[in-house]
Order: sequence, then structure tokens, then C-alpha cells
Amino acid sequence: MTFDTHPRSNLIVALDFDSLPTAVKFARRIAPLVGMFKIGSQLFTAAGPAAIKEIAALDVGIFLDLKFHDIPNTVAGAVLCAASMPGIQLLNVHALGGSAMLKAAVQAISAGVAMGADRPRLLAVTVLTSMDDKTLQEVGIAGPVADRVTRLALLAKGAGVDGVVASIQEARAIREACGREFLIVTPGVRPEDKSSRQDDQARTATPTEAISAGADFIVVGRPILAAADPRAAIAAIVDEIAAAK
Repeated sequence: MTFDTHPRSNLIVALDFDSLPTAVKFARRIAPLVGMFKIGSQLFTAAGPAAIKEIAALDVGIFLDLKFHDIPNTVAGAVLCAASMPGIQLLNVHALGGSAMLKAAVQAISAGVAMGADRPRLLAVTVLTSMDDKTLQEVGIAGPVADRVTRLALLAKGAGVDGVVASIQEARAIREACGREFLIVTPGVRPEDKSSRQDDQARTATPTEAISAGADFIVVGRPILAAADPRAAIAAIVDEIAAAK
């Protein structure tokens, strides 16, 4: 997986649309300005693999954010299919699936590409950024979010996973525990002038905070999608990334 040195390579824009024509139209406007597009459950449910094919045709990498979480054999099959799709550079599973599931996903992601070809990188979702200590307690998981995230990151690394999806609050601890080569993707990122509105995210960050804490990639959705001028919004975020490097 190769990226240029421009700060835009750190920016992943979430295409959270329920219409493929709308998503493609929007993506075409901003494709030269970003490092990757995220296709999540909303767009994939609406359009299926066609969404990946059409976005990949824009020559921008794709983060397939479907958070696979099932028995090992089922997850392996899903990862195998996803890894063979065009343009996929990142895809993810849930770390809470356990080490057997994670190892099955690691094996599948290499098997899904031609010999000698570069494969997508596999990420493990630790704890959703909408969750806090109280939410974890509700589902029977004891202890602070930060401790659970670091433990899940170490579990993922031990299984051979390339990195994790985690919030700003845990990024530094993950970097210290898992090393520099372990990828960290940080969602819930809000530019400085929009960070006061958190929506359904409990653990958010500005681009500057995320990059400074050690994130390799930041995921931004609504602050760009809902902006009056999305290209200007992207330019401001890229400037923040550049200043933080």
C-alpha cells in the first residue's frame, strides 16, 4: 500500500449516502483532494459491490468499513471476497470476534489476491467511538474504554492484523503498546470549527489532535458531506493535517 507524501493521503472521506449515483457524483467532485474513500454499511447496503466498482474507477483507494463479526469461517469468506474487489486498500473486522476469527481473517486477506500483488491491509475495530464507559457496562464489559481498546489492539496485533480503528483517546496508548508500524485509523474526527457538535460520537477529535496522537489516517464524514463548500472544507482539514505533521 503506497501513498504520496501529501497530507491528503491521511484523509479518508466517508461516503455515507444511500444512493450510489449521489455518492459517485459527490466523490467525483473531491477525488483529487483526498487519500481514500470509505464505503460503509449504508452505501454498501444500498448498492452492494457496484459501489466499490464505481468508486474504484475514480482511482482513489477504498476503505471498506463493514466491520465483519461472525464465526471464523464466515468472516474468512467475507474477507476473501472483499480482498479481491478493485481498489480496496483497507477493510475491517471486529476485534471482539476473538483471536480465532482474527487469524482466519488474516489468512483470508492474503489468499484473496494474486501472488506477488499488494494486498489490502486488515484493521480490527476495537470499541466503537459512539461508546463510553457506561455503554460498555451496559453490555457487560467491565473496565474503562481505554483499557479495553488497548487490550483488543494487542489481541489483534498478536493475530497478525495490520492495525486498528480507534479513537483519539486511545491512539497514544496503542502506538506505545503496538509500535510504529501498526496502523491506527481514527474516526469521529471533527474540524476545529465544527467540533462542538458531536452528533452520536462519544469520543471525537480534531484533525490536529488525531495526527499529533499518532493516527495514520483520519475518517471525516458529516463535516465534509454537509459543508456548503466541501472542497473548501477538505482544504481546511488537509491544512490541519499538514500543520500537525
